[in-house]
Amino acid sequence: MRFATTLLAILAALACLPSARAAASLNSAMQSGEHQTVVNDVRLWYKVAGQASGTPLLFLHGGPGYNSYSFEAQGGKALEGKLRMIYLDQRGSGRSERPWTGVYTMPAMVEDIEALRKQLGVPKLALMGHSFGGALALEYAAAYPQHVSKVVLVSAASSIPDACAARVDFLTRRYPAELAKARAAAVERKETPDDCFFAFNSVPDEIRERVNDETMFPDMKKVEEQRAVDAKSGLRNTGELGGALWNGGFLSYRFTRFERVTMPVLVLAGEEDYAIGLPAQRALARALPKARLVEYAGAGHFPYLDAPQRFTQDVVAFLRD
Repeated sequence: MRFATTLLAILAALACLPSARAAASLNSAMQSGEHQTVVNDVRLWYKVAGQASGTPLLFLHGGPGYNSYSFEAQGGKALEGKLRMIYLDQRGSGRSERPWTGVYTMPAMVEDIEALRKQLGVPKLALMGHSFGGALALEYAAAYPQHVSKVVLVSAASSIPDACAARVDFLTRRYPAELAKARAAAVERKETPDDCFFAFNSVPDEIRERVNDETMFPDMKKVEEQRAVDAKSGLRNTGELGGALWNGGFLSYRFTRFERVTMPVLVLAGEEDYAIGLPAQRALARALPKARLVEYAGAGHFPYLDAPQRFTQDVVAFLRD
C-alpha cells in the first residue's frame, strides 16, 4: 500500500509538470524588460514596464509601420509610474520582424494581439491606440470585447476618408493656390478624384514633407524633437506594412462595428490635428456606446507631446477609475 501511495503521488506530480511549466512561461512573458515571441508566423518584439500589477495597458503605435520607441520615450515613461505598460512593435515594424508569409492585413494584426494576450496569460488588456494604432485597437476590441477592459484612442484613424477631408480642409486654408491648381489639372484631365487624392497630391514635392509636418504639429519645434527621438532609436519605417495596406484598399477604410465596442472608451483629440481631423474624432465618440471625448486646445496629432501633463492625468484617471 505504501508503494502504491508513493507511486500515485509521483504520477500526480508528473501530471502537473506541463501546467507548471506553462505557468512559468506565462509569468516570464510578463516580466519587466524586452521580449520576443513568435506568433502567427512572425517574430514580434514587445516590452513590459511600469507597475507590477493591474490590467496591462498595451500601446499600439501608428504609421502604419512606425514603432513604439517614440511613445515610450516621450509619453510612456510618465505612465509607467502609475500603470503596467506593454509596448508592442507591430509585424514588419520597429524591432519586430517581417512576417514570414508576407501577410499584412488588419485581421492578421488583430490575431497577433490575441496571440500575444494568450502568451502573456492575462484575461484582459487595456488598449491605447495612436493614429493607425487607434484603428487596430478598435478592430481588436470589436473582435474580442471579452478580453478588453478599456480603450484609449489618441488621434485615432477610424475613418481614412474623413482624415483625407481634414487634410483637404487644411490645404484649403493654408495652401489654396496649390489646391486650386491640382483641382484645375484634374478637370483638364477629365478626372474626378476623391479627397484622398487631393490630400496627398496637391503640393509640390519640395514642400510635401513640410506640409505633412504642419498637419500634425502646431508647434514646429516639436518636429525637431520628434526627429531627434527617431534618430536615437535607430529605427525607420520601411513602408512595407503601409504599402501593403494602402494597396489593399485601406484608403477607403472606415470602422463600422461600433456596437461591438462595449467597454468604456476615452477619445483624446487635438483641436489642431489635421492628419485625422477633430470632426472625425467627435463623430467617433458619438458612435461608440460608452465613449467620452476630451479635446486638447492647441494640440495636434500628438497630444502627449503638446500637453504631456494633462495627457498623463487624463489617461491615468480614466484607467484607474
